[in-house]
Amino acid sequence: MLGIYGSPRAGGNSDLLLDAALKGAHSAGARVDRIYIRDLKMEGCRECGGCDRTGECVVNDDMQNIYPLLYKAAAIFLASPVFFYGFPGGLKALIDRAQARWAGNKLKPGGRTPDRGAGYLLAVGATRGKNLFAGMELTARYFFNALDLKYGGGLMIREAEDRNAVQNRPEWLDQAFLLGKQAAGN
Repeated sequence: MLGIYGSPRAGGNSDLLLDAALKGAHSAGARVDRIYIRDLKMEGCRECGGCDRTGECVVNDDMQNIYPLLYKAAAIFLASPVFFYGFPGGLKALIDRAQARWAGNKLKPGGRTPDRGAGYLLAVGATRGKNLFAGMELTARYFFNALDLKYGGGLMIREAEDRNAVQNRPEWLDQAFLLGKQAAGN
C-alpha cells in the first residue's frame, strides 16, 4: 500500500484523510509506504521522448526513487486538496512523470499488466461546486491506468474551508479509515 501526500502544506485536511486511510489499511495487515510530494526535489515531464525509447525516465531527480514504489504497490492512495479544480503543481508533476510507465508498457511484450491492483483518490475542496472533483478524478483514473491499476473510487470532501475542517468532522475520518481497510482487503 502506498500513500501519496499531494498537499504542499503539512498537516492539512488531505493529509489527515490519508493518515486515516493508511491507518485503516495497516489495521487490516497492509504494509504502508508514504510519499510526501512537498519533500521531493523533482521537475515535471520534459516531453523529451527518452522514455519512448527505453521505458525509463531520463530525468535524474527524486522521482527515480519513487518509480519503484509506484510500480510495486498493489494499492495507491492519492490525497490532495483542490487547486483550481485540479491537483497542486508538485503532485501533477509526479503524475505527468508516470508517462515513463505508460511508454514502458508499450515496449513490453504483451503490453500492460491489466488491473494488478487499485488506486484511490482522497480529495478535499473548500467550495461545493458541481464539478469540483471532475478534473482530478479523470486525471487520477489515467494516472492509475498508466500504473496498471483500476480506479477503486475514493472520498471527495466538499466545503472543507478551514484547515481543521476534517478534524471537526470525525465521520469523514471514519470513512477514510474504512476505505483504507477495504482497500487492504482487496
